[in-house]
Amino acid sequence: MLLSAMSRADDAHVLRYAAPHEATAQPLEIYGALDNDLMAPLLADFHARYPDIELTYRNLTTLTLYRRFLAEDEASADVVMSSAMPWQYQLANRGHAQALTTAAARQWPQASRWRHELFGFTFEPVVIVYRRDALEGATPPDSHEALLSLLTHERQRLKGRVVTYDPWRSGAGYTYATEDAHMSPRYWELVAALGGVEAALADTTGEMLDGLADGRYAVGYNLLGPYARDFVADHPQLEMVIPSDYALVTQRLVLIPKRAPHPEAAKRFVDYLLSRQGQQVIRDKTPLGAVHTALEGKGTARDLRKTLGDAIHPIAIDPSLLATLDTLKRHSLLERWQREYTRLNDSGP
Repeated sequence: MLLSAMSRADDAHVLRYAAPHEATAQPLEIYGALDNDLMAPLLADFHARYPDIELTYRNLTTLTLYRRFLAEDEASADVVMSSAMPWQYQLANRGHAQALTTAAARQWPQASRWRHELFGFTFEPVVIVYRRDALEGATPPDSHEALLSLLTHERQRLKGRVVTYDPWRSGAGYTYATEDAHMSPRYWELVAALGGVEAALADTTGEMLDGLADGRYAVGYNLLGPYARDFVADHPQLEMVIPSDYALVTQRLVLIPKRAPHPEAAKRFVDYLLSRQGQQVIRDKTPLGAVHTALEGKGTARDLRKTLGDAIHPIAIDPSLLATLDTLKRHSLLERWQREYTRLNDSGP
């Protein structure tokens, strides 16, 4: 059945696609941390190709997904997909994933997989968004260096009008902070400058975009590009830039649990995500960014690499992700972040 035949469960965060013949239906339970409107084009296209697979998609927050998967004895979900890269890597590294060895999986770019158990199927830059009217006469922040200069020289003008992730409360914000600290020798100066303008700290990209649209904020730092791209297209007063000095890229990671109740259906779905057909849907019907090396066009990994070259910095899918989950290292980074954030603020913490 096509999307028109999809039914929504009572829970607004669940999508279901029924099979036409219940007796021959193959169930497929997907846990994902991806909004329904972004996931629906992929589910609809997959279901049109495999109508006998009865799909259930549960949209969860990243940490809820992780905890629920473990609490349910790892045998409820057939597919687990999340943007929380450290937690997904931890699951695979601890033996909770099974291998996928289809042709698409074997040919998948090395930088976007771990073994054949964990696959990055999107390519999502982390961006800066600003209001044109609020920065009239100032140099736009098209890089981390330019943002630092703007915050330093326009401190009074921008006080209370900048927003970024709160690394204490947001897993994404913490991940970006660890990557920024690794990439830039001036990152801690930037954190101090954010504190100097009393930057607001948010939990989500959506929260930041809403504040930029209604004029509360002039600049947003480290927003997730796919969400920002479509939003900015509908709000002409906003401008989105991918930093030119270095651009962090996050990938949504998908795995098939070792104890998936319906492993064959799960393998078919993940193989679809990695196929040219599935990646074309990502490119053409979502802002998520296709990884497939044969695909070109706006937002694809190939296009971003062609445009930005060595400035592209995908977050590596390797053991370094586990370091971000180490309790001592986490507290050490967050405590330094807080010290730097309050350093220039005379009012203190």
